[in-house]
Amino acid sequence: MSQTETKKMTPSRRDFIAGGAAAAAVAAWSAKSYAAIPGANDRVRTAIVGAGDRMKGALIPAFAANQKAMNFEFVAVADLWSRRREEAVAYVEKKAGAKIETCRNTDELYARKDVDAVLIATADFQHAIMGAAAVNAGRDAYVEKPTADRMEDAVLFRNAVHKTGKIVQVGTQRRSTPSYMRAYDYIRSGKFGEINMVEMTWNVNQPGRWRRPDVVPLLKEEDTDWKRYLLNRPYEPFNARKYLEFRLFYPFSSGIPDQWLVHQIDTVHWFTGYPHPRSVVANGGIYQWQDGRTNWDTLTAVFDYGPLDDPKKGFQVLYSSRQTNSAGGVKEIYYSNGGALNMDTQKVTAEGGLTAKSAAEMKMKANLLEDFSLGAVEAVSNEANTGSDPMTVANMRNWMECVRSRKTPNASIEAGYSHSIALCMCIAAMRTGKKVTFDDAKQQVLAGGQPYV
Repeated sequence: MSQTETKKMTPSRRDFIAGGAAAAAVAAWSAKSYAAIPGANDRVRTAIVGAGDRMKGALIPAFAANQKAMNFEFVAVADLWSRRREEAVAYVEKKAGAKIETCRNTDELYARKDVDAVLIATADFQHAIMGAAAVNAGRDAYVEKPTADRMEDAVLFRNAVHKTGKIVQVGTQRRSTPSYMRAYDYIRSGKFGEINMVEMTWNVNQPGRWRRPDVVPLLKEEDTDWKRYLLNRPYEPFNARKYLEFRLFYPFSSGIPDQWLVHQIDTVHWFTGYPHPRSVVANGGIYQWQDGRTNWDTLTAVFDYGPLDDPKKGFQVLYSSRQTNSAGGVKEIYYSNGGALNMDTQKVTAEGGLTAKSAAEMKMKANLLEDFSLGAVEAVSNEANTGSDPMTVANMRNWMECVRSRKTPNASIEAGYSHSIALCMCIAAMRTGKKVTFDDAKQQVLAGGQPYV
């Protein structure tokens, strides 16, 4: 992305049309259409990298739901922990009907000649490095979110994808969900009006969220490779909790932003075309679950979006999340002067729009949106379960289609790079307490005007 493109931060009408066409194309795909592509009859041999809860609970079932129609199959699994490797063998045979080989690490995996593509669902901080390794080894990859929570890792991965031309799908599955595609088309049509506010929540009441008390005692250092697990994080002695409950501990994850913020902030980038916020501020803490974690159980962050060269235009995103009370559940509500687009109810309404009475006071006309349905409700449940729902199945399908067609997936590396910028800005705001901005020329996060490292 050039500095000029970043400065404008507004896509062309051609991009709008292309986005709608891409959404329509996804819905039209079938086994018959992909069979017409050269090489489509060759089975795509796929390996698993990281056989933890997300892989088993979402990606493997989503893969299994599509494998027959798309002619994909599992052939191997790589995981540092011997127990997970063996459990994966039995799980894949049960869910996908395949007997797979095991590898102790990705070095062993990529030395194999029978692996064309990989699914990656390792610890949060490993995604970008693992993704870069996969494409550099000549494999297409489906890589779970977040793409990266450090800018240097995001740059590494993005550059590797551009250099190799491999097909990479990021695990932000809203981009492959029909209702979100319809919301995208509606907003970009101009009928909604200018977005002036977005409210997002992700609330649960789960003391056990991201805890693994029954599994932690089973992990012994001699059964894994702790130094390899750490990758580019500072060395520290082996800790089974930080290995298995990594979402609770910085710098292995930021917790709420790494896990939940990226899903929702990604839709802001997608719907508006802005590649990152202009600024971020954040506050929060560990208010309830004093269980040794270092990542917050409560977060409120405010993001400012709009053109860099015109501060009079833009909107605010208010993001709040707590693990201590589930009231409010998971919400994404976009507001304009004429009403609201609610991704929880899948409806556009005149709620909050400019009424005739209020408009008349200033000799203006009323501005009230017509009710509009985005279709069947596909919202995430209030328990924030992002398992193998139709959204994940659709995202997996789109990746498989793109592996065959060599087209750009819905959740491309550029989408992953953009959500990584917002994520890194939020983390910097949380850890410094300062207002955070982004230097487009240097692709660098700034906290209080100074480079954040």
